[in-house]
Amino acid sequence: MTADPDKISKLVDNMETDVKGIRREILKLCWYMRGGLTYEEGMQLGYIERQLISDIVKDNLETTKKTNLPFF
Repeated sequence: MTADPDKISKLVDNMETDVKGIRREILKLCWYMRGGLTYEEGMQLGYIERQLISDIVKDNLETTKKTNLPFF
């Protein structure tokens, strides 16, 4: 049984897109946390942990907007 080169290519492309998205998400978390989370620490987080931190960041941003507090 031989592998279809087009399917493999699409799979690799999808994986590269996923990796880029994960890296972007981690870098955003590092930026929002102002050094409270290093890139290396962020890369060690699991999916659920990243989602929970992202939810907390989102909630805090909404609170900041509602209260008109400065956001850097």
